[in-house]
Amino acid sequence: MLDQSTICAISTPPGIGGIAVIRLSGKVAVPVTEKIFQSPANEKRLADQRANTLHFGVIKSGNELIDEVVVSLFKAPHSFTGEDIIEITCHGSVYIQQMILQLLISNGARMAKPGEFTQRAFLNGKMDLSQAEAVADLIASGNAAAHKLAISQMRGGFSREINQLRAELLRFAALVELELDFSEEDVEFADRSALIELSTRIAILLKKLTESFRLGNVIKNGIPVAIIGETNVGKSTLLNALLNEDKAIVSDIHGTTRDVIEDVVNIDGTLFRFSDTAGIRETIDIIESMGIERSYNQLDKAEIVLLVTDISGAVQPIVDRIVKIREKIADQQLIIIGNKVDLASLASQNQLSKMPLLPREALVFIAAKNHTNLDELIQLMKRAVDFDSIGPEEIIVSNVRHYEALMLAFSAIQKVIEGLQTGISGDFLAQDICECLHYLGEITGEVSTDEILGHIFKHFCIGK
Repeated sequence: MLDQSTICAISTPPGIGGIAVIRLSGKVAVPVTEKIFQSPANEKRLADQRANTLHFGVIKSGNELIDEVVVSLFKAPHSFTGEDIIEITCHGSVYIQQMILQLLISNGARMAKPGEFTQRAFLNGKMDLSQAEAVADLIASGNAAAHKLAISQMRGGFSREINQLRAELLRFAALVELELDFSEEDVEFADRSALIELSTRIAILLKKLTESFRLGNVIKNGIPVAIIGETNVGKSTLLNALLNEDKAIVSDIHGTTRDVIEDVVNIDGTLFRFSDTAGIRETIDIIESMGIERSYNQLDKAEIVLLVTDISGAVQPIVDRIVKIREKIADQQLIIIGNKVDLASLASQNQLSKMPLLPREALVFIAAKNHTNLDELIQLMKRAVDFDSIGPEEIIVSNVRHYEALMLAFSAIQKVIEGLQTGISGDFLAQDICECLHYLGEITGEVSTDEILGHIFKHFCIGK
């Protein structure tokens, strides 16, 4: 599966910058570089230099000077890909980058495909598949929590957990297979009670891992926040205030927002995905009714629900609305917002404050138009999903492919448990155990296909 050719690519972002890095990996990475690189100090050939060293020199095309560069030398197997690697640091001119790339290609290298450096690291055993995917997550991390999660997975915490489960199950699978070879003697090598205990423990852990995906998805893609409420209570004004731009149309006319308006903002290192929904009210307008239906659909997708109310009016309709919303949400955090506090009476605030709140509820008074108490609202949103409480050793699943494999592995281990309880024959039991092993192996790459690898690495950037 491993292509033996030497690959090259620009590893820094496209465009003009102070410096750029061009990377090569493969058996002839060093000889190819030696054809275009010269050291003014008349140093030894790169091939004769020690690994993990830097070398100043120039890149030439014939007698034409292209640039002064620094060449980093890494030798197999102690490199990112497990092959010889050269990294050329040059000035960030687009012309210089392209000239060096053309020289490398004309002297025996070829352009790398997306993710091909990391794919080679996987195929050469420098990392498993889940760690390779974590490299892409680390590059794409847009907030502190996503960075923390990607670093943990790249260091192999998730892989160790999966490999340990797989090793224990593999031992029992071998014993069950051994029983099949001695089926005529009617012997049992695998202790059924110990296998039930192991299978139950695996099922509990797999369930915990699959349940963590909801949090992992939030960390990776941002906390989904639904802004809901009746018409003209200030939902769009609040969205604009949170985004610090005029994203949504603000008007005194009822029913201005007829569809879901979405945007993402990073607040103090936490990514929030806001959805401003159509105002909830009774209407005969077909289009507005469709928007209101979408408003309710957003509740199922949200981790945090911001119920915006107009505190400048009567309080009882607000209480009634809160009761109705409670019926439509499950375990989301509900933040009740008393908006237009600058126009409200103190009596109205006190009346709403006395309303009993459920465990996952909070109340805050703001004036979205003037940004009054907006910081208090933001703090409530950040506390709703407390990423800081996640321990360094805690494993959180954030990859959809891992989640699907874990779900299939959980289903397979459930069949193992049921088979053990009903006294299923050894051949069927072995089949169910092998099915679970297969799906666990897919996560780390113990079991993989060209199709799976191609799908994963094509989403990487070129040069990584």
